[in-house]
Amino acid sequence: MSALSTAFTKALNPYKGRGESEQIQLAVIDRSMRGPALLFLISAVLWLLAGTVFALMAAIKSHTPEFMAESAFWTFGRVRSAHLNAMIYGWSNNVIFAVGLWLMARLCRAPIRHGGLLYAAGVFWNIAVTVGIYGILAGDMTSVEWIEMPPNVVPLLTLSYALIAVWGIVSFRYRRGEHVYVSQWYILGALFWFPWLYFVSQTMIIFAPARGVIQPITNWWFAHNVLGLWMTPMGLAAAYYLIPKVLGKPIHSYYLSILGFWSLALFYNWAGVHHLIGGPIPVWLQTAGIVGSVMMVIPVIVTAVNHHLTVVGEHSAVWKSPTLRFVVFGAMSYTLVSLIGSTMSLRDVNEITHFTHFTVGHAHHGVYAFFTMIMFGAIYFMLPRLIYREWPSATLIRIHFWCCAIGIGVMLVGLHVGGWIQGMQLNAVTEDGVPVYTFLEVMQNTRPWLMSRSFSGILLTIGHLAFAINFAWILLRVQPGPEASGPTLLQGESVGGGK
Repeated sequence: MSALSTAFTKALNPYKGRGESEQIQLAVIDRSMRGPALLFLISAVLWLLAGTVFALMAAIKSHTPEFMAESAFWTFGRVRSAHLNAMIYGWSNNVIFAVGLWLMARLCRAPIRHGGLLYAAGVFWNIAVTVGIYGILAGDMTSVEWIEMPPNVVPLLTLSYALIAVWGIVSFRYRRGEHVYVSQWYILGALFWFPWLYFVSQTMIIFAPARGVIQPITNWWFAHNVLGLWMTPMGLAAAYYLIPKVLGKPIHSYYLSILGFWSLALFYNWAGVHHLIGGPIPVWLQTAGIVGSVMMVIPVIVTAVNHHLTVVGEHSAVWKSPTLRFVVFGAMSYTLVSLIGSTMSLRDVNEITHFTHFTVGHAHHGVYAFFTMIMFGAIYFMLPRLIYREWPSATLIRIHFWCCAIGIGVMLVGLHVGGWIQGMQLNAVTEDGVPVYTFLEVMQNTRPWLMSRSFSGILLTIGHLAFAINFAWILLRVQPGPEASGPTLLQGESVGGGK
């Protein structure tokens, strides 16, 4: 067994038989990741478009229920669940696999070997997601938010994830140098956190259901931590790499970034329980969720200070760089959405925002304004370095940014303001305890705010189409590159950057 283990380890070693100089290491790493990264990126963009269509349909149906009401296939519950799963497991996970593995390989200076397994895992992952979302639309879905896909796709998703995530761990195992960059902390943590979240939630809710209130507790623990311990670490890893890399300067404080990582790991795990305030769960558990949510102010402020002090004096460069434009927008959104989330956990605030569109807006704030915008910036940086081509249209990039920035802004204002008004009216009673508004009146009063959400959906759709056109254009564009004379570094590259 020891001989087999040694042979297997040597086969994974990315430096076996290699003697490249340090100058071309990044180009060699990019070449090793090109095929798998492109597979994940193409899949991510296709799922982004599918999720956008589902989202627009759900937004319209929320204020116009008769829209496409002829078939059960397109009912609001199924379409909204299809949207959630397309964006989480289709768009988000595929782009995380591409960006996360690429960043890890670069920071470890470890080329990917035996990439064929990544191809197979990527294909199986997307087949499972496709089958799962079809099952949702066909009515074969669970009743649990964020894990609505039928249980028969779970084994294939689990196996595919294992085959994908192992390469991030292998890269870290064979890294060159002893220094560990902050982005590596976040990526490595997320690669271990996500399977734990997914396995525990599927086991305790679907395959071996726990009894009573344990199920909703597990559901919110999973749903909240998919954002906090999977998307958030990957988004922050990309921001910590791209901001100093594009600006050509180190991050303000490495030690602050480590404080931000460990405080995130310690406190976010508890935060999801605050969504069950007032429910039939132990009061101590509700209080623990509130404390965890409030303590999240620590990693948020630490990260905001670190990013701001790195960018200070370089604001003109931010607007000149498509990458930084998206990344800084996402980083600022991370600060705002996290502070709002801590405020929502307070009992006096929660009794107004709970069961309203305010919570829906908060979810979009984190998943889209923070995570997705940073991933857009990461794609604008990494794709030219993978295929040695420049983005063909600066106009499409501007359309993409402004439509998405304005679109998500309109959505957040509409859902937050409308949700707050909705909560106030639901709680409004006379001195005799009689409701001031009937439930139907409250719903009618929220309709204008929901219509603003549909308008924002149109803007986001335009932005995503501009991005998809530019993405397809750069892939199909024929442009002489440096590969003709061997790999070189693009302008601004340096080995070991992005501390």
